[in-house]
Parts: sequence; C-alpha cells; structure tokens
Amino acid sequence: MFFCILFNYTILRDTKDVLVVTAKGSSAEIIPFLKTWVNLPMAIGFMLLYTKLADKLSKQALFYTVIVPFIAFFGAFGFLLYPLSNAIHPQALADKLLNILGPRFLGPLAIMRIWSFCLFYVMAELWGSVVISVLFWGFANQITTVDEAKRFYPLFGLGANVALIFSGRTVKYFSNLRKNLGPGVDGWAVSLKGMMSIVVLMGLSICGLYWWVNNNVELPTRSKKKKEKPKMGTMESLKFLVSSRYIRDLATLVVAYGISINLVEVTWKSKLKAQFPSPNEYSSFMGDFSTATGIATFTMMLLSQFVFDKFGWGVAAKITPTVLLLTGVGFFSLLLFGDPLGPALAKFGMTPLLAAVYVGAMQNIFSKSAKYSLFDPCKEMAYIPLDEDTKVKGKAAIDVVCNPLGKSGGALIQQFMILTFGSLANSTPYLGGDTFGDCSCMVRSSQVFRYPIYSFASGRRA
Repeated sequence: MFFCILFNYTILRDTKDVLVVTAKGSSAEIIPFLKTWVNLPMAIGFMLLYTKLADKLSKQALFYTVIVPFIAFFGAFGFLLYPLSNAIHPQALADKLLNILGPRFLGPLAIMRIWSFCLFYVMAELWGSVVISVLFWGFANQITTVDEAKRFYPLFGLGANVALIFSGRTVKYFSNLRKNLGPGVDGWAVSLKGMMSIVVLMGLSICGLYWWVNNNVELPTRSKKKKEKPKMGTMESLKFLVSSRYIRDLATLVVAYGISINLVEVTWKSKLKAQFPSPNEYSSFMGDFSTATGIATFTMMLLSQFVFDKFGWGVAAKITPTVLLLTGVGFFSLLLFGDPLGPALAKFGMTPLLAAVYVGAMQNIFSKSAKYSLFDPCKEMAYIPLDEDTKVKGKAAIDVVCNPLGKSGGALIQQFMILTFGSLANSTPYLGGDTFGDCSCMVRSSQVFRYPIYSFASGRRA
C-alpha cells in the first residue's frame, strides 16, 4: 500500500513540474507564487474540511471519501481537462494583462493563464501531504502495535526509495513514447494519458488493499485515553524559540534548509526548461532524476548507521549543510561564470547550461538524500538530551513555526526578487548570495550537535 502511494506521488510530483514550467506563457517563476497564493490556502482549506468530515464519518468512510476524489481528478485531468486545455485557458486575457503589467508579472499571471495545470499542481502537492501523511500514517498507526512499529517502520523508508526508483523508470518510459509517434501527434498528451492511467490503477489498488486489511486483519485494541500533548499557538512558539539558544540553533537549521533548497530548486528548474523545452524531454529527465534520488537515498540510508557509529552525530549533522553549500556554490558559479568554461566543457560534449543542469540535479539528489538519511534523524535525536518540558515545547515550536517558515520563506524571497529585478534570471546573483548565507547559517548552527547526547540544561552543556 505504501509502495503504491509513493509510486503515485513520484509520478505526480514529476508531472506537476512539467505542466506548469513548460506550458506556453509560463516558466519556473510561477512556482513561488503558486506555492504561496494557491497551494497554501488550498491546504488550509482542505484540513478544515477534513477535520469536519472526521467528526461525522467512520474511519473507513473517511478514507474513501478523501482518496476517491483524488483518483477521479487525476483520471479526468489526463483524459478530459488536458485535451481541452486550449479551450478552457484564458490565453488572450493573460496576454493582454501581461502587456499592461510587464514581464515581471509573468509568474502571477501564469496562474490564471494555465489554471487547470495549477489545479493539478495543487492536487499533486496535496497527495503528498494528505494521502501519505494523514491517510497512510494514520492507518499505519491504527493497525500496528508499538513493537511492530519498531520493526516495520524503518523498512518503510527503504520501501519508499524502491518505489521512487521504479516510478522514475515509469515516467521515463512514458515520456519517451513521443519518439515512436508520427508527426502531428501530441506526444505529451499520449504520455500523460498513460501516466494518469497508472495513477488511477494504483489508486484503486490502494483502496482494495485498504479494504482487505480492514476485513482480514485483526486490529490491535487501544486504550481510549490518550495523554494530551501541549498545543502551542504561533506567538507562543515564537516566544519559546527565542528563549533557548539550543532550540534557536535547531530552528535556524530547519528554516535555513527550507529556504536554501527552495531557492536552488526553482532556479534549477528554470534552467532545466531552457535545456529541455519540450514536456517530453523535461519529463524524461525528471524520470532519471527521481530514479537517481531513490538510489542515492537508499544507499545513504544503508550507510547512515555506519556514519553515526564511526563519526558520531556531530559529523553526521554537518554533512547535509556542507553538501548543500558546496553543490550550491558550484551550481550558481556555473550560472554566473560559466561562459569562459565553454571551450573546456565542449570537449566533454556539454555546454555551460547543460553542466549547470547536471550540477543542479546532483545538488538536489545529494542534499535530499543526506537530509532524509542523516539530517532528519539528527534533528529528532537533538531533542533527546533536553528536559521533558523543553523537549515537548521545543518540538512543537519548530513544527508550528519553522517548517512552514522555511518552505514559504524561500518562495517569498523569490517573489520579491522577481518583482524587483524583473525575472528569475536577473535575480540569480542575489539568490546565489542568499543561498550561500543560508548554508553558512546551517553550518554554524550545526554546532548544536558538537556534544555527545547527554544532559543539557537551558541549552548549555551539563
């Protein structure tokens, strides 16, 4: 079941970027505006609706009520919405507004121009946060005991990356169908129908597996009483964050990672479109990218225990910001100073643009694999030496404030620079400087892991 969910997520994640980045009249500049002004409100609205449904429906009815609309939408998009996109997208109105407002508003106007693609983007994002985080993990926690969770939950991480590898190959296969089609055929429409058919079949398989488990597996009994966790509002979380240096360092790590990876990723996708302008070429590359990410993360997860045992959590925690810093410097250096390297790169059959695309891909692959296998475990381990009150409140503060701040912070920075300097390309030097500063903050803040895991008091070594 987890394999099917992650398999779909990889296909949807790769496809959503292809749709909004390569569409006529759009570019990677749409992404920060889309995340802030469309994705975030939709996510909040969905969770409010989910909360109301959870009070009225049984767990099984709630599961089907949530997942079936996703399956129906993705099927309808591939076979109805995308073929009708030329008729339902207000291209003429968007062109008129763009002439009036200027090219710096290309990103915001593209949301209106390709609204059905943006809706697909949001639904794909929600698949990750809703179907994976809410439906699957809620179901897994419901049917497993604590002892079973200790044995099986680590395997989910490995299984997720196996799904990433296979789904990457699937995206690659369907993206290359264009090569076998005759002239005048919309190759991307054919590829999209194939991939959405797979998504629908996997979605129905998820429903079937869920039904089978509920009807054939004896669920563990649970005590109705649960120890209530303290809930902290945003302002309470902010006050707690600034009160402890230890928590501040952890918060800085989380926020700086979210901002820096966002800045590099969107800039990389803009160069990816320049190198692979057609949807099929872009999607084919993303299939290879997903497969490589799965292999790298799977390998890093196998090696992570050795790193922790041999070098300790201090070194393990520094690997992610160091990788992000070095690869980020290489990526932005190629963008800003790559032209003189053209003759040397030509000997290897590459242009500065293609080299920047490959370095950006390596940056994403290595930094994400290091985050999943090393940074995330270190972050959770960092709460262990704290007293119970600081441990609970500190984690709540970081979850409430820092995770959303890191994700939205990068998008807001990009929006400001695009509107100020006119385009993402013109903003590249400033984005590079910001990324360097964020990575430097991560390296400095990772000093919080320099001590062995034992008693801390008020953020100081005991």
